[in-house]
Amino acid sequence: MIRLEKRPTPSQAWTVLTPPVAVLATMVAGGLMFAALGKDPFEAIRTIFYDPLFNDQFAAYSRPQLLVKAGPLILIAIGLSLGFRAGVWNIGAEGQYIVGALCGAGVGLAMYPSGSVLVFPAMVMAGALGGWAWAMIPAILKTRFNTNEILVSLLLVYVAEQLLASAALGLLRNPEGGGFPGSRNFQQWPAAANPELITGTGMHWGVVAAFVAVIGAYALLSRHLLGFQIRLTGAAPRAARFAGVNPTRLVVICLGLSGLLAGMAGLFEVTGPAGQISIDFGSGYGFTAIIVAFLGRLHPVGILLAGLLMALTYIGGELAQFMLGVPAAAIQAFQGMLLFFLLAVDVLSNYRLRFGTREVA
Repeated sequence: MIRLEKRPTPSQAWTVLTPPVAVLATMVAGGLMFAALGKDPFEAIRTIFYDPLFNDQFAAYSRPQLLVKAGPLILIAIGLSLGFRAGVWNIGAEGQYIVGALCGAGVGLAMYPSGSVLVFPAMVMAGALGGWAWAMIPAILKTRFNTNEILVSLLLVYVAEQLLASAALGLLRNPEGGGFPGSRNFQQWPAAANPELITGTGMHWGVVAAFVAVIGAYALLSRHLLGFQIRLTGAAPRAARFAGVNPTRLVVICLGLSGLLAGMAGLFEVTGPAGQISIDFGSGYGFTAIIVAFLGRLHPVGILLAGLLMALTYIGGELAQFMLGVPAAAIQAFQGMLLFFLLAVDVLSNYRLRFGTREVA
């Protein structure tokens, strides 16, 4: 008989070991999946994790893409982690990411073809405010009517996707685009572009913002009263109330911060790598960032490393599709396995396995 026995205190060893063990388990299970698809599992794992960084044939393109893919994941995951630590479950960052891109792009296009240096900062502010405002919907409904923020934020993603399609086909459509859906290309408008800051690195303003967010979140959680309230609320909600923490205020702050960072990520993406508002602009970063947040143990430095790892699976997955013919759905399943094994192994932080029959009192 195998049973789980509650530990008196969480295991520090398993807390540290959970992410690497989950990654190894994902590699094994992913290898079995690739083998079932008729692909060489060792070649597939090597293509995903090794070739993008160390194969000279692909590294020149893949290495800069690592920061391009990791930037929005880290930025969104940092915001989500603050709420998750406090027990505020924002699952709709994808919608906030889309609305932030729409608001920022809308402000920029309203100033077209201005060459002012204020265009891009105004777009960044509009993107951040758009994501914040979209996150305020579940925040207000949660604090005023006690609705479930998980369901509300998730369902708002589908509303945001409809707004995106409507904008790409109507309000923000390029009038010189020959009737094709999509906005003007921001990369061709210097005042609104988010170019590579250091040639050959993939570093743009979104990546810079992600690194700043990591530093800011670390300082907030370790040095600020608000960070203490966030950690205390997540660890002991009743103690937090006795300590004078206002739960309504905390819900609004956490959802607001996560929406703000997700909106900024959307703006940096639409002015940089994506280049324009299009029907398929929503790339799933908001959902993948949930995996990044938990893989990083909701710690800013851990999220930085987890974001780079998840970006590697994106780049390696695209390479595996091109080189080995691996289906795109298999790569998505491979990424999903990472969260599954992370949550499964994380059980061992609070429980230990016991073998044998239970003694009768």
